Amino acid sequence: MSDTAAPPFSAWEREIAIRYLRARRDEGGVALISVISFVGIALAVAVLIIVISVMNGFRADLSHVMLSFGPQARIYGGSVADTNLPLALQRARAIPGVAEAYPTIESEALVQSDHAATGALVRGLAPADLKANTLITSHMVGGDVSQFGQGGVLIGQTMAQQLGVSAGDMLSLTGPTPEETAFGSVPVQKAYRIAGIFAVGMSEFDSTVILMPIEGAKQLFGRTSDADFIGLRFNDPDDALGARGAMLAAAGEGAVIRDWTEDNADYFNALQVEHNVMALILALLVLIASLNIISALVMLVKNKGRDIAILRTIGARQSSILRIFFLCGAVVGTLGTLTGVLVGVLFCLNIVGIQHVVEWVFHTQVFASKVYFLSHLPEKIDPLEVVQITVFSLLCSFAATLYPAWRASRLDPVEALRYE
Repeated sequence: MSDTAAPPFSAWEREIAIRYLRARRDEGGVALISVISFVGIALAVAVLIIVISVMNGFRADLSHVMLSFGPQARIYGGSVADTNLPLALQRARAIPGVAEAYPTIESEALVQSDHAATGALVRGLAPADLKANTLITSHMVGGDVSQFGQGGVLIGQTMAQQLGVSAGDMLSLTGPTPEETAFGSVPVQKAYRIAGIFAVGMSEFDSTVILMPIEGAKQLFGRTSDADFIGLRFNDPDDALGARGAMLAAAGEGAVIRDWTEDNADYFNALQVEHNVMALILALLVLIASLNIISALVMLVKNKGRDIAILRTIGARQSSILRIFFLCGAVVGTLGTLTGVLVGVLFCLNIVGIQHVVEWVFHTQVFASKVYFLSHLPEKIDPLEVVQITVFSLLCSFAATLYPAWRASRLDPVEALRYE
């Protein structure tokens, strides 16, 4: 049986490798260790895919809500603070890539109902600008957004639950700037009707933001200018990063620009660092799991010493012996990797249903929206990352087989037969 004419990984080499993997323990097989190696690699790959996909989904959902709920860029000062606001708006809307440009008044306030009180971020918008925000208008859970321009305000669902109110109820807002009267400075407090309740799925917005008509915000906060800033939304949020010069030109001298990367830098930086660290840690699990192949192959080489000697004496070369045992480890690693990819992808595709089952069985909340800012467990499978994980796992598995296979190829047939 010489491999002078047979190509590498020929049929007889593959047949012997499969036979060794299927051999029972009393025949010198190491099926149990091989199964452990297979399960370890599959679980490690599946966990890596699941965790990375959940983190990608978390980042994507968080980015979508954060960049759709509020402005993606803000223009402060310059023409915004004086009587040239209409001209600044006209110029801002002409910037390439800008989908919307609208004046905004924003400040903190104390909100009270008959049952409770809490702090809130009040944002004043024109009714037409609010209705252009599809994230809000498509996530109304109570009331009617058309009542917004008629003296009503919109609040988040979580805030409504905290205050014990619903659409149509009244609440009062107290501004931070006192009003001078004959009796001294008194807080400005006004009552408003709840026109609608929104639930965009991010706790930070649903529990803290109140939207009201911009004219009402001017009165509540005692503003003399028509806007605190101009908010801009782009067709592609990334366009805001390259439009800083155009925004400065539109606002005039003395303007200050802030884009979404500055407003939310802490969120996105933390998510990116967490993504990289978790990917590294879980990649080490794949590496550790693949090292089990070494144990399996070392045991297999020890048990098959007599077979190796016989193969060598009938003409098998060292390279053939190396390829046979390489195939033994590669088959385990490949099957484990592919199984892990399948399990990980299927888990991600059904993750919401799995979340509900776990919560029902254990009567607990797996994904707390108040902690993670989102109301559901997200996922986003990145095909490129799945390919990278698959390639990494295969490389680790193949690398783990090299040393035991090399040792098997270096086995002296005379010494092996003598000890047998």
